[in-house]
Amino acid sequence: MPDSYEVKSLHPTFACELSGVDFSKPITPAEYAEVRKVVDAYGVVVIRNTGLTDEAHIEFSRYFGDLDDVTPYQQAGRTHRLPYKELFDAGNIDPATNGVAAMTDATVIGNKANALFHVDSSFNARRAGHSLLLARELPPKGTGGATEFSDSRTAYEDLPDDLKTKLEPLVGYHSLFHSRKTAMPEYFKDLDVESLPMSKHKLVQLHESSGRKNLYFASYVHHLEGVDKEESDALIKQLTEHVYKPEYRVTVDWEQPGDLIIWDNTSVMHRATGGTYEGKFKRDMRRTTVKDMSSTKYGLNGEGSDWRVGMP
Repeated sequence: MPDSYEVKSLHPTFACELSGVDFSKPITPAEYAEVRKVVDAYGVVVIRNTGLTDEAHIEFSRYFGDLDDVTPYQQAGRTHRLPYKELFDAGNIDPATNGVAAMTDATVIGNKANALFHVDSSFNARRAGHSLLLARELPPKGTGGATEFSDSRTAYEDLPDDLKTKLEPLVGYHSLFHSRKTAMPEYFKDLDVESLPMSKHKLVQLHESSGRKNLYFASYVHHLEGVDKEESDALIKQLTEHVYKPEYRVTVDWEQPGDLIIWDNTSVMHRATGGTYEGKFKRDMRRTTVKDMSSTKYGLNGEGSDWRVGMP
C-alpha cells in the first residue's frame, strides 16, 4: 500500500476509513488495486471529501466491474433526475420541482424499505457486487441520514455449527416487492408478492475475494426453498435478529459533500437510518451499482440471465 494511504478501523471486525487517495486526477489501475485490497478485507470503506464529479464517480466505479443502470425503473414509470443512467438516485429530491420530495411521494414511500438491512439488487437475476455511494448535498448536521452496516461474514462465522450445517444447502427467494410490503404493509396491502418475479441465491456462500463464508441474507428474502412456510418464516426471523445484533453493526455519518462509501454487497448488509431531515431538507445521494463479477453472480437464476426488476 502506498505510504500516502492510511486505514483507520471503524469496527473490530469490519469497516474502515481510508485516507490518502487522490481523486483530483484519474485513478490508475495500480491505485485501484490497492483500494480494492482494502475493500476486500473490510467490506465497507469510507473515503472523505473526494471531490468526485458524476463522470469521475462513474469511471472509478468501472474498475470494480460491469455497471448496472436505472433502465428498469424508467421503464416502470419513474422519472430519472440525474444526468447518467449509471447513477442511481438515492436522495430525496423531487425531479419535477428540484425541491424536497413530499413524504407522500410514491418513491419516498417505497424507499421506506431501505431502513431494513438489505443488499443491493439481490432481487435481480444477476446480483450486485459493489456499491459506491457519493454525497453531493447533505442536510444540516444533527438531522440524521447516516448509513448503517452489518458484518454478514462475521455473523455467519458466529453461528452454531449445527445451524451452519442446516443453512448450507438452503436457497433464498429474493423479492424487491416483499421488502416494500414488509416495510409498508398497509400501503402495499393489495400487492401479491408471490405473483411477481423472485431471484434465487444460496443462503451461505463463499466470498471469493477474502476466502471467508458469508451469510447472503437480506430483507428481500421472502422464503426458503424446500422448507415449509412455518419453518421458513422462523429461520428468516432468527437470521434477521442475528444480523441486527449490535456487535455486527457500525453506523457511518456523512460529514460533507464528496464523502464516498464503497461496500461489498456479497460480504456486508446495509440500511438507511432516516432522520428529522426527511421532508424538510435536501439529501442528494448518488450511487453506482456494480454487477457482481464472482462465479456465483447469477445465483440459481440461470447463467447469463439478465432480467431486472424496477419499481416506480
